[in-house]
Amino acid sequence: MVHDSVVRIGLVLPDVLGTYGDSGNATVLLKRLEWRGIRGEVVQLGVGDPVPNSLDIYLLGGGEDRAQTLAVSHLTEHPGMQQAAANGAVVMAVCAGLQILGEDFTGSDGVTHGGLGLLDVRTTPGSSTRAVGELLTLPDKELFADPMTGFENHQGHTQLGASARPLSRVVYGTGNGEGHDGAYQGHVLGTYMHGPVLARNPAFADLMLTWAVGSPLAPIDVPAISQLRNERRRAVQQMANRRKRLLRF
Repeated sequence: MVHDSVVRIGLVLPDVLGTYGDSGNATVLLKRLEWRGIRGEVVQLGVGDPVPNSLDIYLLGGGEDRAQTLAVSHLTEHPGMQQAAANGAVVMAVCAGLQILGEDFTGSDGVTHGGLGLLDVRTTPGSSTRAVGELLTLPDKELFADPMTGFENHQGHTQLGASARPLSRVVYGTGNGEGHDGAYQGHVLGTYMHGPVLARNPAFADLMLTWAVGSPLAPIDVPAISQLRNERRRAVQQMANRRKRLLRF
């Protein structure tokens, strides 16, 4: 991809995987391209639409159990995203989207369903207590340095296989359930963070855009974004500090 081309962003099944506002991730990417003078385009891919293998970025959001199985069925029938990922396209998925990118996932009914196999992860129901609340993590140092924040709302326990690496280490919250949040494998990434995650974590958004464009991006400074991000990070850090103090008693 070169800068005079259009970066094409696929919003995959927002009518099925759009429960938690994750479609906003596409808006964030489009705006961060615009601020740099790079043309972008969002392609909406609903149920029944073919999925082209020619896009640069594919985004999936969150949904319920039925939405997951419907999404897998549709994307298996229309495998353009998987074909594009094999050729280096960026795929980013949130929550239920993360789970369906894996090898398999088990629903709340105890039934295990095959996933798309883009990430070497498996998801099973976690504890009886649902993970709901703020999530603060430190990303893999190979990706970027800025701490990440988001909002999680799930009951899944995601285990990584040998081929996947954790996206970040949990400081506060639950994430995958074993001290990390999400996973990545090549240019395929997943996280439990809503928010939307790319609005709350611009360095994450710029990592994906750098991969899609194929060259370093000019830095941009939007004071309002930095201020809101810092406020959110401080608030979650205060929650983490309060919890540590309580655990001492």
